[in-house]
Amino acid sequence: MTALALDMVIDYDTLQKKLKHDEERRWLDPDELEEVIRLTANPLLLDALMRPAGMVWYKPEAAAPTKEALLAVSKVLHQTGLFVSSMHEGAADNVWEPREVECLEKHGADVIRAVLGIMAGAREAMEARQDD
Repeated sequence: MTALALDMVIDYDTLQKKLKHDEERRWLDPDELEEVIRLTANPLLLDALMRPAGMVWYKPEAAAPTKEALLAVSKVLHQTGLFVSSMHEGAADNVWEPREVECLEKHGADVIRAVLGIMAGAREAMEARQDD
């Protein structure tokens, strides 16, 4: 907490009060909340912020936007498409078994990670070129 207060250039006691869950008089303002998120990158905090909106967060890990990487994403998409089409049993009777849902979620997350990784890598490559 002390390190976070120093990084945010805010008084320790003030920050502690703003982060105390049952303190009604003080709240982080949007800029302070953004700073806490940036400095901590705490997955529990991110989960808690997104959950009420029914959303999830993801931090892309940049992948080089090469021809090979794009082909790998294409392969993941193809495999996921085959998997999803094989899930017709769950869709037909509208009864999804836990293993079916877990498998579907895993494949979906794999696709999302692959695509966002390529997007992040392409952005990094573009920005690096602009800095030259």
